[in-house]
Amino acid sequence: MKALSLRVRVAVAVAITCITIMIGLGLTLHTASEKLEHSLVNQIVNEEMVFLVRHHLENPNMTISAPGPNLEYFIVRSKNDLVRVPAGFRDLPIGHHEVMVDNEELHVAVREVDGTRFIVAYDAGPHEIREHRFRQLLYFSLAAVTVISATLGYWVAGLITRQISRLSSRVASMDPGAPRAPLLEPGQSPEVATLASAFDQYQSRIRNMIEREQEFTGNASHELRTPLTVIRTSCELLESETGLPEKARARIAAIGAAAERMTGQIEMLLFLARAETAGIKNKVSIASCVNDAAQPLLAEVAAKPVEFQNLVPANTVFTLNRHALDIVITNLLRNAFTYTERGLVSVSLENKSLVVSDTGIGINPAQLPHIFGRFNRGSSHGDGFGLGLAIVQRVCDLHGWIIDVDSTPAKGTTFRLTLP
Repeated sequence: MKALSLRVRVAVAVAITCITIMIGLGLTLHTASEKLEHSLVNQIVNEEMVFLVRHHLENPNMTISAPGPNLEYFIVRSKNDLVRVPAGFRDLPIGHHEVMVDNEELHVAVREVDGTRFIVAYDAGPHEIREHRFRQLLYFSLAAVTVISATLGYWVAGLITRQISRLSSRVASMDPGAPRAPLLEPGQSPEVATLASAFDQYQSRIRNMIEREQEFTGNASHELRTPLTVIRTSCELLESETGLPEKARARIAAIGAAAERMTGQIEMLLFLARAETAGIKNKVSIASCVNDAAQPLLAEVAAKPVEFQNLVPANTVFTLNRHALDIVITNLLRNAFTYTERGLVSVSLENKSLVVSDTGIGINPAQLPHIFGRFNRGSSHGDGFGLGLAIVQRVCDLHGWIIDVDSTPAKGTTFRLTLP
């Protein structure tokens, strides 16, 4: 499950806090309102009861009418008077009562003075209506607070996280080896400034490490290439000598080929170590690039009954880095020729995908997911170090290309390079 962003979490926290406070305040107000209404109704009933008793005692024969539609007076002096009292009020004991009559709540006070029973009934319907409206107001306020707090919280969270988001986007676009402006800027909050300063220091350490590594690989490249160049040159001079036995000439050629392979392997190792960038892009003839990559390899496998076909149309041109494409095609073709003892190696173009196919020994299905790893070889056949496809994957990652492979043991392998 994807985690919520900091901005959303802050907004949710603010909304929950406001809603919780609103619910607590609403419950408090509702409880206080109910108590106040209850006290008010009791006070009205008590005052009316005092009024009824006093006026009756002053003038027992006078008929006393209730002052409003919500009040009813009953004076019970005999059984005849009791008949006029509603059935729900007749058996009530002395005191205050809440009685439901026709789904209406009535507050009834019963008092007895000198054998005369006084009953005051008060209809609390208007109070219940007001209480119901008050509850509706609370519900509406809760909904409004929910919307307002969520919106306000999201806006406030945006202000809080804006500097962090800006810092994050700048960090994401950083190139470890390229010069750039410091992440630490005036006006940043103390926490963001501390984080930016830490990133600046870390970036500085990475840049220093890259510079030291590049210096080392440059020196190593020079020191390794010099003796290999001497070996290859010496082999070429020896091969030009006349009168050499064929056995000696074959050994010299083997030494020269080994030096050539070692030079290529050093180039691969240096490429992996340096993690070269995309470089300059130019319009490149794909067919020409395939021919240039295949020519040196065809000389090495001339003794094999293997046919090579370049099926890429001559007018196919892509805008890309030529050196990077040379590396990819060379490694794919080298693998194809190495693992194909007889049959066909072909390069074709399907839409924007360059397809390199062979009829070789194929790749074990268990090894297929791992063939792009360093020093991982799909077969024990050949004398490589398992770096060629690692180089191919690295180049594709740097340039945004996609490399796929499909292979069937004993039938062949197909690599598909999709170019942008």
